[in-house]
Amino acid sequence: MTSPVIEFLAQRKSVPISHIGEPAPKDGEIKAIISIASRVPDHGRLAPWRFILYRGEACHRIGEALAALAETNEGPLDDQRLDQERRRLSRAPLVIGVISSPVHHERIPEWEMFLSAGAAAMNLVIAANALGYATNWVTNWFSSDPEGRRILGLAPHERVAGLVHIGSFSGNVPERPRPNVDDLVSEYSGPFEEI
Repeated sequence: MTSPVIEFLAQRKSVPISHIGEPAPKDGEIKAIISIASRVPDHGRLAPWRFILYRGEACHRIGEALAALAETNEGPLDDQRLDQERRRLSRAPLVIGVISSPVHHERIPEWEMFLSAGAAAMNLVIAANALGYATNWVTNWFSSDPEGRRILGLAPHERVAGLVHIGSFSGNVPERPRPNVDDLVSEYSGPFEEI
């Protein structure tokens, strides 16, 4: 079973955010990445997701707001932790927020729409990697906080499916332990029996 696509996917790795640097994708590449990210299963053709580009000065403003929110939630923070919060979105030259933006539908549940947004995030990662860029997909604590989501530019009904950090990296990323596929697969043997 030889295919360049299979070989590419079998070798794909996330790069630590602290190792991702310039250059970031150019606007034309970003458009291509997002076009590919949008080619995912989407029951009802609802497009229940959207993308937010975080870069430049906006990332510093968001970082200041997140540091203030962290102190509101937790009390006074030391300088190291404040710096960590201030740099949340400025460690890589580009962060693309993949936002689950469900729409009301009588027959399609919201959880399916969230899964579609997750698929969009994975397609986005793969597309950026295929163009030679390094990526790392995270969510962070503020994605679960209503005020954190507001700071990121989300509407109250929206959720973060992923914050994909994108840029360049020329080193080698060590392989991490992967699950044993044989432990994850079983043949169907009938309905689950409760004991």
